[in-house]
Parts: sequence; C-alpha cells; structure tokens
Amino acid sequence: MSAKDVLLVGLGAVGTIYAYILQSSKLARVTVVARSNYDVVNAKGMHIRSKKYGTHEAWKPYRLASSVAEAADRPYSYVVLTTKAIPEVMKTPRILEPLLSRPYIEKHPQPTYVLLQNGLGVERDLYHSVKALDQGEPNIISTVVWIGTNLVEKNVVSHNNFDRITIGMYRHEDHLTTINSPEESVILTDFGTMLERGGSELIIASEIQRKKFAKSFWNVAFSSFATLTGSSPTAMFRPPPAEGQSYSPYIAPQTATIVERNTTPVLRAILQEMLTLGRACGYPDNEDGLPSSLVDSIISNTAKLHCDPAHTALPSMLLDLKNGLPIEVEVILGEVVRMAKERGVDIPRIETLYALLAIVQNQILGGLR
Repeated sequence: MSAKDVLLVGLGAVGTIYAYILQSSKLARVTVVARSNYDVVNAKGMHIRSKKYGTHEAWKPYRLASSVAEAADRPYSYVVLTTKAIPEVMKTPRILEPLLSRPYIEKHPQPTYVLLQNGLGVERDLYHSVKALDQGEPNIISTVVWIGTNLVEKNVVSHNNFDRITIGMYRHEDHLTTINSPEESVILTDFGTMLERGGSELIIASEIQRKKFAKSFWNVAFSSFATLTGSSPTAMFRPPPAEGQSYSPYIAPQTATIVERNTTPVLRAILQEMLTLGRACGYPDNEDGLPSSLVDSIISNTAKLHCDPAHTALPSMLLDLKNGLPIEVEVILGEVVRMAKERGVDIPRIETLYALLAIVQNQILGGLR
C-alpha cells in the first residue's frame, strides 16, 4: 500500500502523538500545521516522551507548515483536525477555510475530514460548509479518543502508556443507522489501518454518535466539577497520604462523610440525567447503545483511577482554565442542554453546570476581569 498525503492541523499534545502514530505507520506522508508553536518546532523539533512509543528528541513530521493556507498546495486523502472545538471563538470551517476555497476545490478533490475533538455536534458546521461546495456528500470521520498526554512546553509532549481511538462515519441528522455502508467501511478501514500500523488501539464503530455521547458522561460530570472547584477528582476519592507520602489533593477525614453523602449523589444524578437524555435520543439499553450500567461504572472507575497516589493528570478543561485558555463548554455542555430542550427532557443539574461554566468562559475570554 503506497503512502497517502495526510494533513494534520494542530500540533498540541494529542496532535503530536497522532501525527507520530500516522507517520510511524509508513502509510502516510504527514504534513502538520503548527500554529502557535511553529517557530520553536521548526527550529528544534518536538520532544516526545512516551511510555508507549519511547523518547524521541527533535522529532518532525514529513512536512511542517505554519498555516492551513501554506499547506493547501496539494490534495490530501485525509485532513485530521486535533484543535479543541470552541465554536464561540472560531468555527471549524474558518480554521480550514483555505481547503474550502474556490481556488482549492477547482484544483483538488475534497478530502475525508477526521475530527479528533471532544464534544457533541462538532461535525455540523463543517458538514454544511463542505456540502455547500457541491462536491458530493461530505466524508467526515468522527472519533472518540482516550489518551493521557500533556503539552509540557511548546515543543515537549509527555504521554503515558495508553491511547485508544474509536472512529465512525458522521451521518448528518442520523444517529440511529447502525450498519456501515460498503463505501463507509472502505474509508474507515483505510484510515484505521494507518492508526493500527502506527501502534494505536483502534475500534471501528458502526454508529459513532452514541460513543461520543457516552464519553460526554464523564466530561459533563467530572470535568465540570473539576473546573468549577479548581481540583482534580482526586479531591473526592484519594485517601490522605500515609506516613512518608506527600501528595494533594485528597479527601480530608473531616469532610469525607459530607462528600460521600452530598457530592457523590449529585454526580450520580448528573450522570442519570445524561442517561435519560440518551434514552430520549433513541439509544438502547445495551452494550451497542447506552447501557444503564454506565452510571455506576463511570463513578467506580473514576474513583479507582483517582485513588492512586501517583495520579497527577488533570482533566483537560481544568488544565485549560489554569492556563487561561478557552474551555470546551459549548460542545460538551451547551450541546447537551440544547439536545434536551429539543426533546423536552429536564436536566436541571446539567443546566446549572452549563450556566456556571458559561460565566467561567466569559471570564477567560475577557468579559469579566
């Protein structure tokens, strides 16, 4: 199989690891658009420190560009977007505008777009923009990414020993079809092979939106709580350090009972609101849909992970807040609230989280200083 041209936009932590994975497959010539960190990466490369993929000093992709406009000089089989979806700041079609321009489409066919982004409804704006080009039905792969990685410095990325990606075709206004067409299967298998050859754990979904909805459970509940309290979930689950240990935060003995009796039930109720909304969306109570056991498993798995004295990772929303960066409030919470209103489902706790985080976003964007 000959290598295909792939454009990846966004050389942050997730973008770096997946650029490395795609290039390592030897099935892709990876052009990467590095925006804010272009100068340092161009001069010194990316330093990757991964427990899974090893240490790579001064790593660079096949080609590095400072903008999408610079990279829009050739056709691509796939365009992978790894920037955070924050539509109130910049919508996806604006980021990819050179690829959607008349001069580009007169020379090159439209690629398959791959969105490595958290949240719900992240595909919609891009779908409409590509559809308006009259180039046929847009091909958009949506994803669910589980990965532990952080951008330590502008050109330094740390990564633990795990990454898993679920991919599936975006079907506009259709989240109930659960069989991939032959054409969809060809696209998903082709791109999925690149990921697997590069070392990533891969799942191909027959319907991706329910997988994205299920991942949003954790973000709606735990990312929101962490961001509003300024503390990792370890503050709710980790026991105090034993003699000779030193870490924070942890659950203090004085408040452990209060948290158990008040905080954990509220988290459970938030997750139950998500489950109720999922049922209204038509997702069945089974492993291929949205199992009711998800509520308990999310709480127990989160507690287990955040009991570990060695756990230091922060939810990305909290990390963005600490760094003064916009948070993914609209695609994680706002979209859930809008979905609930369309279906007449009451989700008062999630609405409260959304209202509070909207003010946090307002402060980040300069509305309240």
